[in-house]
Amino acid sequence: QLRLVESGGGLVQSGGSLRLSCAASGTIFSINPMAWYRQVPGKNRELIAVLNTGGNADYADSVKGRFTISRDRDNSKNTFYLQMNSLEPEDTGVYYCNRARFPISGPQSMYDYWGQGTQVTVSS
Repeated sequence: QLRLVESGGGLVQSGGSLRLSCAASGTIFSINPMAWYRQVPGKNRELIAVLNTGGNADYADSVKGRFTISRDRDNSKNTFYLQMNSLEPEDTGVYYCNRARFPISGPQSMYDYWGQGTQVTVSS
């Protein structure tokens, strides 16, 4: 059974940091690249960071140098993180984790299942 649970969002001032967590259940999430997406009202969900099974990461230009995607050292936990530093009001949105293709600029797939996401709000 597939399950994605995102957590760690909140309200933070511009320039602050947050660390998001994603608990993924299901074999499919352990054998595919995992990613973080961001959705703001009125816009499509945006792929912002992807981590492949070899530990290589790729980022959207909008977050490069500020965000870091990682995986728990205990692979059995299948938990992923997004460390977000130097947050800006433009980073406000609902953040989701899910599979993705690597690299970020390549063709991407559509997925039916999504978790509930976690809200990040950055105040100016």
